Amino acid sequence: MKKPILFFIALLLVNLIFAQQFTPNYDEDKMPKYIVPDPLLSFKLKKVKNVKDWEKKRRPELLDIFTQNMFGEIPGQIKISTIKVLEQGVAYNGKAKRKQVELHFEKNGKQLDFTILMYLPANTIKPAVFLGYNFSGNHAVTNDVNVIISEAWSANKPSLGIVNNRFTEQSRGCDTQSWAIEKMLDAGMGLATIYYGEVDPDKNDFTDGIHPFLYKRDQQKPAVNQWGSLAAWSWGLSRALDYLETDPDVDASKVIVFGHSRLGKTALWAGANDKRFAAVISNNSGCGGAALSKRIYVETIARINTSFPLWFCDNFKNYNNREETMPFYQHEFIALI
Repeated sequence: MKKPILFFIALLLVNLIFAQQFTPNYDEDKMPKYIVPDPLLSFKLKKVKNVKDWEKKRRPELLDIFTQNMFGEIPGQIKISTIKVLEQGVAYNGKAKRKQVELHFEKNGKQLDFTILMYLPANTIKPAVFLGYNFSGNHAVTNDVNVIISEAWSANKPSLGIVNNRFTEQSRGCDTQSWAIEKMLDAGMGLATIYYGEVDPDKNDFTDGIHPFLYKRDQQKPAVNQWGSLAAWSWGLSRALDYLETDPDVDASKVIVFGHSRLGKTALWAGANDKRFAAVISNNSGCGGAALSKRIYVETIARINTSFPLWFCDNFKNYNNREETMPFYQHEFIALI
């Protein structure tokens, strides 16, 4: 009898320590003092005086420090191998042209596909397009029965029809309240969306998804300065834009990348890296997104790295409970877009 009691006491102590360590601060008066650095002052204290200084000197050094210390670098190139239109049709009572396009990737014996669901306004020639990931499969954003149900891994959500880590027919349309598709169409704009789990499953396992395509022999996970899942998802958005540039039905110079929460962070990093995006919309991106980390307010770097160790590169963990030592800051992240 003693062993179970000791086990539960130990478990309680661990939970108490964890809760104490990650108790969020909601009091503005308890924030530490911090200084917001001048984004137009280089690390060598050289003032940025014009666009050329920014583009040639300051922007590259900021992009590099965020890459090496936060999101991680992509250790190679992976290009689209083949493009396949899986299905086309008319939707929303004739308002939209529907297209489902599969992008296929092959490298070092690995293969991966992800599918872009597109709704384009029927009466607009080469519309601007909102491009963003969804959380629960392309079929979840609409009640359209013609949308293909993803076969990719997903966290279990039985109430939404996601069981045994797979989507079922019950999950169709389970997130329509988050997607104003008809409003986009009525405004003459299109939507392109992808289930983010097809690019990299949102679980702490780097043996699946896109990462293994660039592993060296016997490598099982990215190096400490190599891409986490956020950078992988951002990579996927740029590959989707590669495709859109070939699609005669859209204006690829007017693609607006967007996302919510972790996918809001993803949209920001995609926009920071890829100047082809015309605009970035990031909703509730929080810690590691647009929130100012040095305020140590609500979610902290230690908390997010503990709860979601796969999102950022391992070097970002060097700033757990050490936000004051960060040589980069969120307003500089936004400035990269």
